Amino acid sequence: MTAMSRDPVTIGRGGPSRAIFAVFLLCTTLSACGDRQSTLNVAGEDAAAIATLFWVMLAGAVVLWLGMNGLFFYLSRVAPGAFPDRLVRPLLIGGGIVLPTVILATLLVWSLTMLPDQRAPDDGLRVKVTGEQWWWRVEYWPKGAEAPVVTANEIRLPVGSRTGFELDAHKVIHSFWIPALGGKMDMFPGRTTYVSLRPEKTGTFRGQCAEFCGASHAWMAFETVVLPPDDFEAWLAAEARDATPPEGDAARRGAALFAAEGCGACHTVRGTEAVGQVGPDLTHVGSRLTLGAGRIGATLDDFAAWVEHTGALKPEVKMPAYDHLSDGQLADLAAYLKGLE
Repeated sequence: MTAMSRDPVTIGRGGPSRAIFAVFLLCTTLSACGDRQSTLNVAGEDAAAIATLFWVMLAGAVVLWLGMNGLFFYLSRVAPGAFPDRLVRPLLIGGGIVLPTVILATLLVWSLTMLPDQRAPDDGLRVKVTGEQWWWRVEYWPKGAEAPVVTANEIRLPVGSRTGFELDAHKVIHSFWIPALGGKMDMFPGRTTYVSLRPEKTGTFRGQCAEFCGASHAWMAFETVVLPPDDFEAWLAAEARDATPPEGDAARRGAALFAAEGCGACHTVRGTEAVGQVGPDLTHVGSRLTLGAGRIGATLDDFAAWVEHTGALKPEVKMPAYDHLSDGQLADLAAYLKGLE
């Protein structure tokens, strides 16, 4: 048994192979951290603070791990033997009580002081987001506005400005999270929670519900588009306007089909008789990047597939599947919806 435990071949194979595997696993894991839904893909002031805190904590953990294992190796392999009694008590008190208390208290104070001020400016943009089953109702309240600009399943923000969010939920708890821009905040039915974000880079970043909320929780996402201030103001002005009248025979047939099938009982299309509040506002749905809260894209084929196979694409969604429509009718309806830009 002693000879086997000291076999250089066995030691050589076990140690390095495990180390190589650990390095490979770490590299493979970190290689997936540059995506637009990653806390390491920093694009906002709040996310930068969280990333700094993470790296400092990680570095400290590595140093602690190396120190403890180095001490264990030294005492068990390099200088094994009885430990002097005169050093035991100072080591236990200093290393086990005083040092951890000082380090943890210092980290706590530092982490609290480094976080950005979450108070949004009084004259800034206010966005109300309500978590539904399973989509996002989004209302923009510019300073002095008497009514909100309503949209759904997509958020657009101006770069370089702090935007305040009012978060609410309907029926079940959700959690609002855009990893590249900041931390998460839970959303409770009947209670308003608040968070603010200050994007520092333009681009498109993915948000996700971070609290299990039911059958389609995994498909409750949204795109966040950060724009230059002038582009954002132009987009918000366009978003506030009524829907564009259908152009072309297919779109006009689709508009008539939309009304005949009773879609306006659940959806709003401003400027038309569709004023439903149950489902997402579709006034400018054609300009969105995804359908079904990030479930699929927003091409003509995607529109047709969503209408025909809603429940299959998003389990337990309230919208019924219109699989009784012919391919031609689905194409007309898709042309109408895609034209709502």
